[in-house]
Amino acid sequence: MRARARATAVALAAAVGGAPLLIALPGQAVAAGAFVIERGGPARTFTFTAARDGEAVIGFTAAAPGVSWARKGAESAVVAVDVDGRHVTDLVVPGADPTRRSLGLGPVRQGPHKVTLRFAKGSAPAAQRVTLARPQVRMPDQVALRHSPIVVGRTGWPFGDPYQNARTDTPLLAWHESRPAATPGHRVLEYSMVFSNEDGGTDTPALMARWGRSTDIEWVYQVEVDEQGRRVGGTGVYQGPQHFTLKFTGRYEGDHPVLQTCTSNNNMCDVISPDPPLRFLPDASRTRPADRAREVVMEPWTYRVMAQEMLREGRIEKPSDPATREVGDPRTYLFAELAKTTGAPTAWGSAPGVSLGIRLEGDARLYRSDHGERAWSIERDGPASTTVELPPGTTVGDIASIEAIRTPMGLGDNGAPATVTALQRGFFLDRAYRPGPSTVRWAGSVTLTPQAPTAVLWTNRSRTIGNPRTSGASK
Repeated sequence: MRARARATAVALAAAVGGAPLLIALPGQAVAAGAFVIERGGPARTFTFTAARDGEAVIGFTAAAPGVSWARKGAESAVVAVDVDGRHVTDLVVPGADPTRRSLGLGPVRQGPHKVTLRFAKGSAPAAQRVTLARPQVRMPDQVALRHSPIVVGRTGWPFGDPYQNARTDTPLLAWHESRPAATPGHRVLEYSMVFSNEDGGTDTPALMARWGRSTDIEWVYQVEVDEQGRRVGGTGVYQGPQHFTLKFTGRYEGDHPVLQTCTSNNNMCDVISPDPPLRFLPDASRTRPADRAREVVMEPWTYRVMAQEMLREGRIEKPSDPATREVGDPRTYLFAELAKTTGAPTAWGSAPGVSLGIRLEGDARLYRSDHGERAWSIERDGPASTTVELPPGTTVGDIASIEAIRTPMGLGDNGAPATVTALQRGFFLDRAYRPGPSTVRWAGSVTLTPQAPTAVLWTNRSRTIGNPRTSGASK
């Protein structure tokens, strides 16, 4: 174990506040203090020594005073990250609050390397400096980092601005998932990204109802790897325009495919526009629990960015009114995650979706996640997220019950049962648009049918897990 720790150690020599530091730790290196990168100021540099060949990742706490993703002209500060004189990735810093970020540095050879941090073009006029505190360089022992996609920023439609991802639809974070391939011993790696929003595609009210957020989460790239983690030739595919799965025929940097966001709803192309200024290599080393919705990967700060982009782009109605289909103040929504499966149809017609309904103490209305729109209920099976808009000021303590509602998605009803087995979480955003504690949780089994289309899953009086009280639903 000690030998392995030494083999994966990284030594980091940094100049912070004029004091040179050299610290070596198993698997990572930490430089105390902070780098301050200023508009018009010099670049800041540090060196690290890799004890082996492999993929490196850098992490730090980033803050940009005077910056707010909610204000036009103050959206972000951009930091360009170079390794040994080569531009590797950019970091969009969308606020003044210190936020932990993690980026890929790409493949490095054993030995010393220099990282250069520069205040970059594309920064908003209000942005004057960025502070990157507690930098860490590490080399996780994961094949997944080796094949993660480099995503070049969108430069064309709808804005024709090569720096548009510094103020809209910016990549926030990434992760990977792994599953067995058809060939024994091989695996398929799939990479996904969370974007702050999508300027095209599903409209924002439907996003909140059907997906439980206004961020855009897209799978980007898939590839098969063999037992040694090597790419199997010809297996790389990506999510292209119109959500088509296309064979990757573009260029690689090492094993990293280079793709470009080329649509208003963050689909990819493998033909890159000339000299794009922004590129993103987020740390994709983490993965998602198999039994949870994709939204579980969203970190608290990403909810704040999500809300701020809606505010700046005028997507939030004032005053908030849960009786309308328009998006209200994000802090008035209960963010929930449920799990469901759909059985076999018994008749001709449309498949059912499931929505959540909330009843409040002393309020006769039923507040529905789908706002009464059939197409906004959740049709997909497995874990899924949604939101329910409630009157301003509502807290979990005001909720009398939460129920599941079966709704055919279109004309007719194919009779298929829908079984709900869990409410994984339920929370509100706090005043700063960050998730509060989740105090809603339920596990059990209720089956919704055309004859019994609703069932109460959770009541505030019991706050229990299991054995739900039902409204005529079979179990």
